[in-house]
Amino acid sequence: MMDIPKFFKHFTLTKNTLGVPMNFCIISGSHRQQSNSNKVAHFIAQRLEALFDNSETDIIKISDENLPLWNEGMYQADSDIAQQWQSISKRLHGAEALVIISPEWGGMVPPGLKNFLLCCAPGEVSHKPGMIVTVSAGEGGNYPVAELRSSGYKNNQICFTPEHIVVRHADQVLSQRNLPQSDFDQFIRDRLDHGLKILERYGEALKIVRESGVVNLESYPYGM
Repeated sequence: MMDIPKFFKHFTLTKNTLGVPMNFCIISGSHRQQSNSNKVAHFIAQRLEALFDNSETDIIKISDENLPLWNEGMYQADSDIAQQWQSISKRLHGAEALVIISPEWGGMVPPGLKNFLLCCAPGEVSHKPGMIVTVSAGEGGNYPVAELRSSGYKNNQICFTPEHIVVRHADQVLSQRNLPQSDFDQFIRDRLDHGLKILERYGEALKIVRESGVVNLESYPYGM
């Protein structure tokens, strides 16, 4: 293994820098009720609670929400989709950092997850960090990362962190009640913890941006 240059060792995260209370929200992007994405979501929630004292974690499952496709009714407070979105919006507003979990379906992000991101209005996830976690039963998982990074952020203005996780062979890893079943299972667990620690630090840093007064969502609610 290549040695870390001395310059970068100065920035290595250690446990004693962590523990600031924070509200996390996990978006489980599969339409399926019995999905590996939901399993991964619950595992991540467990790890967030173990890593960060006094923090709160909320899981939003696309499979439970049954959102209609985005339409102009989102701009009409009395429409069915706007009414349904209200409770989700409240949960998103309360989050300071997010985990976006996407299975790979035919090399793509599931339509329900893309629809969810379309529904996110300015201010709900704007300038909040989001860690991408993709899920594959086999060797896949890379394509949803590229898709989310290229188009998943534009109008909702979520800030995807540089660290993403690809959970391959998802049937065989991250079982909540079991110890790691393989070296790969241990690797994914360790990499997840690393990514979540970085996410928490971004959550603290971007809170400063949101509270700075430089973000003008009234004049510039959407990306270019």
